[in-house]
Formats: sequence, structure tokens, C-alpha cells
Amino acid sequence: MDKVLILSVSAGAGHVRAAQAIEKALIESNAARQLKNVDTLEYTNAIFRKLYSKAYVEMVNKIPELFGWFYEYFDKPGQKERRRLAFDKLNTGPFVKMLEEYQPDIAICTHFLPAEIISWLKGKNRINTRQAIVITDFDLHAFWLCRHYEHYFVALEETKVHLEQLGVPADKISITGIPIDPVFARNKDKKKTREQYNLNVELPTILVSAGGLGVGPVEKMVQTLTQMRKEVQIIVICGRNEELKQRVDTLVQDMPAEQPARFIAIGYTTEMDGYMSAADLILGKTGGLTTSEALAKGLGFVIVDPIPGQEQRNADHLLEEGVAIKCNNWPVLAYKIDKLLDNPPRLAEMQLKARDLAKPQAAHNIVEKLMGL
Repeated sequence: MDKVLILSVSAGAGHVRAAQAIEKALIESNAARQLKNVDTLEYTNAIFRKLYSKAYVEMVNKIPELFGWFYEYFDKPGQKERRRLAFDKLNTGPFVKMLEEYQPDIAICTHFLPAEIISWLKGKNRINTRQAIVITDFDLHAFWLCRHYEHYFVALEETKVHLEQLGVPADKISITGIPIDPVFARNKDKKKTREQYNLNVELPTILVSAGGLGVGPVEKMVQTLTQMRKEVQIIVICGRNEELKQRVDTLVQDMPAEQPARFIAIGYTTEMDGYMSAADLILGKTGGLTTSEALAKGLGFVIVDPIPGQEQRNADHLLEEGVAIKCNNWPVLAYKIDKLLDNPPRLAEMQLKARDLAKPQAAHNIVEKLMGL
């Protein structure tokens, strides 16, 4: 491939991480003569950029029910498409200019915003760019649907069937999984990894993930887990949310020394593959990228308070596949985890099914398919 353009949107960390994984796979495969990885929001006006990224974090943190309502309201294929496109066109003039100047041979979109703009430009014959769309959740939302594209990449066979039912030809859909950094495909010894992070090599290890941006009721989760009766170590990943990291640190410092659960708060890290390799279970968010990374590491899931919308749908798929349990009531969270840890065969089965569902080579498989287009 000559000129390749990877396009994401920095609203949530997952779309950007997926783009980075594809970029890394392209470089490792030496598959592109010229490669550019772009956050689409950098080519929009300042007000739109701030609203698009900040509004997402504010909504999922403070009023997730409203976010869920918007998600369901707009999930109507073929409806409200023109209104949304008109709004996006008004705010993406610099992005359109960049596309027309760069004229990539292929654009790989890990977010629906650039995908719909490219589709519109292709329909107007303003660019002659092939378009590949990488859906970064397990389920399909109407926002991902475009009229002009060359290929879709999806996580599950069910998602492929959904697209086919909406008129996308089967030969234009590949089930590759969600692209994650190829490092997650490498097996690491659990005990040695725990030693590396100064963890007790014998204790059950739980990873609490707040996603890359550090959103969700993490403090409430930490306080609830102090009620566990089993001796465990709990790694709390706070992402880029420095205030959350400080609040969790304060909570941990005030905890009585004799309680069975030991907490370790971690801020933003580039070593998620290491922390996941050290863990047995993951608690919390079911974002597409975090979930795919955890599956690659064979972790069982304890789903707590997923964001209404895509995270809830991702959670449904995990429950159907038998890799997760879900806690709907905060007062029994510690009880449910204690019960699971008391049943090692069940936990082992969840971990095995997680590995069966995982597709750690998704990024390389996407690149291989693109080279054949």
C-alpha cells in the first residue's frame, strides 16, 4: 500500500488505542510506503473539538443514563443520518481539506466520525480513497453505517450477521476482532510478572479498570471491596484521571492494616499488558479495547455498572459467552467475588472461555486483509 491514513477520534481512549495498534501492525509488516495516523478532532474547530471530547467524559461520569438514552435514540439505521452529517460537515472543514490534499490510497477509520465524512466525499467524487471501517465495540450501532466503503472489520460473527441483514455484502466484512497492541498476544509468566510489580505471587489478584480516561464509580468500588473476606490484592488503574488517583490513594492510606484486601493505585500506564498478565480477574468497565485486551490475557470478568449503551451491549456478549459474572447491587459485590474465588473450577472455566473468545492478532489480521484488497 502506498499512502495509508489511519483516523481515530480522541473521545474516549479506545478509538485511539485501536488506531495505534493498527499503525504498529502496519509498521511491523512493512505494509505502507507512507503512513499517517491522525486524531480527526485535531482538524475540527475548537468549540466542536471541546464539546466532542469533554462532553463524552462529563456525560458518562455524571449522567450516564442520558448517554444511554442518546445511544438508543440514534441507533436507528437510515434515520437522522442527514441531520447528523450536516452538523458534522459544518465542523470538519479543515479535516475535509486535509483529506483532499493528502488523497490517501486507503483510509482506516476506528471511529464513525471520519468514516461518514469520507463516505460523503466519496459519494461526491471529491476523493478516490478506499475506506476500511474498524468497529471498536462488539455490537453494531447505526453510527457506523456508511454508504461508501470498501470493507468492515468486526469483532464477532453476530456483528457480521447484523451488517449483512442491513445490506452490507458478506465479502465486505471480516471477523478479525478489535485491534489491540500486538504485545497482548505475548504470554507472560504470572508469578514472574507479579514479582516484577512487587506483588504477592500467591494471592488472587484483581484488576480494577477505569479505562484510559479514568471514568466510572471507582472510589465506590474500592470502598465496597474492603468488605471482602478473602485475602486478595487489588490493582486500581485510574488512567489519565490524576484527581481520581489522588482520591484512591487517600482511601487506601486510611484503610485499617488488618483488612484482607490490599490495594495498589496506579495512574496512567503503558504497561497494561503486564498488569493484566499479573491478574486473575478484571472488574468494572467493558469498553471494547479494555475488554479485548483482557480477553487476550485470559481474565475472568466481574461486570459492575457498565455505561448504558455500548458498554452494556459489550457486557451482554461477555455474559452470553460465559466469561463474566455481573453484579447489579453494590452491597453484594464483595460477596460475589468471594464466592467466585471460592470456586476455582468456575473461575478457570471463565478464563479458558476468555482465551477462546480472544483475538490478540486482530491488528495484524486487519493489515493482512487490507494488503489483499
